[in-house]
Amino acid sequence: MTADIDKTTEPADTPPSGPEAIKAIPVRHYGRYVSAVIAIAILVSIIYAFGQGKINWHAVPDYFFDHRILTGVGKTLLLTVLSMLIGIVGGIMLAVMRLSKNPVTSSIAWFYIWFFRGTPVLVQLILWFNLGLVFEYINLGPIYKDYWSSFMTPLLTALLGLGLNEAAYMAEICRAGLLSVDEGQTEASHALGMSHSKTLRRIVIPQAMRVIVPPTGNEVINMLKTTSLVSVVQYPELLRYAQDIGQTSGAPVEMLFLAAAWYLIMTSVLSIGQYYVERYYARGSSRSLPNTPFQKIKANMLSLGRPRGGTA
Repeated sequence: MTADIDKTTEPADTPPSGPEAIKAIPVRHYGRYVSAVIAIAILVSIIYAFGQGKINWHAVPDYFFDHRILTGVGKTLLLTVLSMLIGIVGGIMLAVMRLSKNPVTSSIAWFYIWFFRGTPVLVQLILWFNLGLVFEYINLGPIYKDYWSSFMTPLLTALLGLGLNEAAYMAEICRAGLLSVDEGQTEASHALGMSHSKTLRRIVIPQAMRVIVPPTGNEVINMLKTTSLVSVVQYPELLRYAQDIGQTSGAPVEMLFLAAAWYLIMTSVLSIGQYYVERYYARGSSRSLPNTPFQKIKANMLSLGRPRGGTA
């Protein structure tokens, strides 16, 4: 007799399901919210204070494109370019002299850098302008001879004061860039029969540009702002024209705001140019170039549509 088989069987084991999805909740940074509110409150307070002040804001757009202001902008840019050319050329020469094994040239370069970096540029400008009290004539023999007051024009005073001072700073920037190149590069080029000057032009300087360019861009922007000091030597640049218009129009403070706006515009344009120059020279050192400002804006716009929560 066969045993009855129980037809009631246990349900088949179901395969275990995966782990439950974890809902990621972003951490709330309350300190950021508080600091943002405080910053906005301070900004609103400053704007309100200037809005309540006795300022004729209509004078700023009235004179913003005045021909005297535009002339001052052009002279400011011209002075910036010429002074930086003097500074860059002089800085490269001083950097090479400073790195020279000749103790005489190295000492002269060190003394130059020590002197011009140790004295304020305003003092140097006034000193160049008043050298006519010490020297009545400038005598270069058969080449040139004239009264010092006729020779030392406001433009030449500004170029000497700004350019020679900038050369001292550019010398240190160039020296740091040259020292950043591995010595093996120089030794290899000399082994191939290249001269010292050719090694600098073909091997060292192109590689040093990656280190030289960023601080040089900062120096250009700083030079643009430093040109405002040449008003003390009677060179008519942006600040000088703005002050003259302020005295005749009865809006001296408003014209200073106008000059500040123009300086902000010019420095912003130079900052954008500096960014792309740095990006160009970073191609050989970075595997992937950083995003441009437009690419960053596009990435931020795309990220706004994504859900903040996610699964981990």
